[in-house]
Amino acid sequence: MDLRINLKWWLFFSLVNLYFGFSFGEVRYVLPEEMQRGSVIGNVARDLGLKVTELDIRRARVVAEGTRQLCELNTASGNLVISQRIDREELCAQGAVCILQYQLLLEDPLQAHSLVLDVTDINDNSPVFAAGEINLDLVESTVLGRRFPLESAHDPDLGTNSVLEYKLSTNDHFTLEMATQMHGNVYPELVLRKALDREAKAEHVLKISGIDGGYPVRSGTASIRIRVLDANDNVPVFSQRVYKVSVPENSALRTIIAALNATDLDEGVYGEIRYSFSHLSDKMAGVIEMNPLSGEVRVAGPIDYEEASTHELDVQAKDGGGQASHCKLIIEVIDVNDNKPEIEIKSASANVAEDSKPGTMVALFNIYDLDTGSSGRFTCSISDNVPFKFVSEVKNYYMLVTDGILDRELQPEYNITVTATDAGSPPLFSVKVLTIVVNDVNDNSPTFTRREYNSNILENQPIGTFVMKVTAEDADHGSNAKVQYQISKDAKLEVSSFLTINSETGELFTSRLFDYEQSGHFQIKVTAQDGGDPALSTTCIINIFIKDQNDNTPVVLYPVQNTGLVAEDMVPFEAPKGYLVTKVVAVDADSGHNAWLSYRIITATQPDLFTAGLHTGEIRTVRTFTEDDETKQTVVVLVTDNGPECLSATATVSVVIGDGLPVLSELLEFADGSQDSDNLTLYLIVALSTVSSLLILLISGVLYIKLCRRAYVYRATAATLPVFPTHYHPPSFTDLSRCGTLLHDDRYDSFLTTGSWRGDFRFGSNTDTDTLKKRSAVYQKTTLRRSSTDRASLKVRAGAPHPCYVVK
Repeated sequence: MDLRINLKWWLFFSLVNLYFGFSFGEVRYVLPEEMQRGSVIGNVARDLGLKVTELDIRRARVVAEGTRQLCELNTASGNLVISQRIDREELCAQGAVCILQYQLLLEDPLQAHSLVLDVTDINDNSPVFAAGEINLDLVESTVLGRRFPLESAHDPDLGTNSVLEYKLSTNDHFTLEMATQMHGNVYPELVLRKALDREAKAEHVLKISGIDGGYPVRSGTASIRIRVLDANDNVPVFSQRVYKVSVPENSALRTIIAALNATDLDEGVYGEIRYSFSHLSDKMAGVIEMNPLSGEVRVAGPIDYEEASTHELDVQAKDGGGQASHCKLIIEVIDVNDNKPEIEIKSASANVAEDSKPGTMVALFNIYDLDTGSSGRFTCSISDNVPFKFVSEVKNYYMLVTDGILDRELQPEYNITVTATDAGSPPLFSVKVLTIVVNDVNDNSPTFTRREYNSNILENQPIGTFVMKVTAEDADHGSNAKVQYQISKDAKLEVSSFLTINSETGELFTSRLFDYEQSGHFQIKVTAQDGGDPALSTTCIINIFIKDQNDNTPVVLYPVQNTGLVAEDMVPFEAPKGYLVTKVVAVDADSGHNAWLSYRIITATQPDLFTAGLHTGEIRTVRTFTEDDETKQTVVVLVTDNGPECLSATATVSVVIGDGLPVLSELLEFADGSQDSDNLTLYLIVALSTVSSLLILLISGVLYIKLCRRAYVYRATAATLPVFPTHYHPPSFTDLSRCGTLLHDDRYDSFLTTGSWRGDFRFGSNTDTDTLKKRSAVYQKTTLRRSSTDRASLKVRAGAPHPCYVVK
């Protein structure tokens, strides 16, 4: 019966292995137990058709599922070698077949192959009797042919390597014969062939040998000590030949498993029965115990279904006369859910790049449960809201792969909690936490705190003056976030060289002296570049505004100040008080307050004869001329700007008082009150407008200033103003027609007073001067004189109206 069960189990196991071998790739090796460490089992690479070179590349390894690792893979040769002692009896006990299941795992891509090791038995164990001495008490009246069962010798080996025969030492009274139990087990029996005579011999000592069929032959012996007693003619009898019981694993200590019962019809000492196990291994001795008087079998230690699902034990009942009988106790262990699913990390990458594509393998897990049935089935899950998922392509092996886009800047690290829960009642679970660090890649460009920066700097600052600092930040990490600054090179190479930049800090410094009069503003671009590969960069705009300093002295345009040409201004003798004699015209290359000019007379031939307009530079008479006044007057006018440290220039004006010249009413100061009344009305209107609307005031002010700068606010016609002849401007001035009195330029920021309209000069030669010529014949002779003899006469040439002059 036992042989048929083992044969069926072997066929089923073979079919399963054939199936999985076809599905996943299987290699079976048959090897004897007790091979030396380092012995080669077989060449896995050759048998599976793999290249030896790819074993290391794909991190090939052999893993055991729930058992000890008894062999390992030599990736250099592809051989499967013994790494630990393989004892078939320890691994499979008395099993007919000893199969060890392993997996050969390869990564990138994941691939698994089944390795089956069929461990065969060798004759490495000798038969051993449980007791070195067997004591029998026989009455002398024992009938001939009576059989006395003896304890079998135990040999862990199988088949022919197990106990094959027994031999008894030579004697006259006993022989040895073999008997078979109902399960096919063979045991020796001692047969009485000659009547005993206690008086002749009270004790017989025999030797029994158990001999196996291995090569070389091994044997074990025990002594049989027979005492001849008076008659004990009844043998203990068990109520059952076979007791079959079940017990849940992990049952509490002292739990009763079974109660054996045997009876003996004898009385007295011959009827007293003691129970014992015929043979109990060391492992089972700590798990089960028997009460020798009552026959109760109890739990003495932890019973584990995973170690052995059934236990077959031989029990002996022996009376006081030495008579004994035997029975079989079969204990079936009931599996309970006492094992949590096991989570083993077979391969893991602690780091993953943030630009990894979805489906990239991060870790490989082997998850299994030693329980059976529903208790051995389990489900796996990982943390919620993480860009990872489980993928299983091989039984009990799970790949953790990416399942979304990773961004180190949002989440630099993940703690993945892996949970395996079985289907037992109550369910058991295991948890393992895997920390995954997201490695940075250069996917973020530096970002400036502002897209555009503005900075003001005074002109004439020394080279190396600090201008400003720009700052850019990069959300990446490490070298990818290290920012270097540089000034962008563009078409305006000259502008790019105006500043230097500290590549580490972003601080900008001047690399040349700035002149507001040459350029009041320039723009550069600064690039911030990170240290990634490839590097990313971004650009910001830097606006540099140069502020004016008072570094230019006023320049007198009229009258022309040079030694080779002296202009004399003519004034009628009959000119009344306040008559406009001439006008000193000066400009300042600075701007703003630095270009506001003031005029005052510092020396004059007659100090009480002329006065200068403080802001207009107009030279007017203080009183009427008398006969005592000199005909030629020289006036020196000091022109000063409005800078913090004012600069100045002087203008020498030569005035000739002439008789017969006409007095022009246009050159008189207005004295009637109508004009003042008009001005007062205008001021009142402006004041009321300011109160009512700030916007109107601002617009009016801006328009008024612009109009004043362009000299469009005149109340007198241009034809009535004195002419500034073209011959009197310095050769460094150029005529730009229709520009007004002076060219509007950022370097010459003119500021005119509201009273300047009353007396002004036209800088040009196109005005018709016939009227003046007709009104005074003297004017034709004495308008302008040259001091040098070779000075050419002035000529009036037609041209565009209102030319202007700027310094070349």
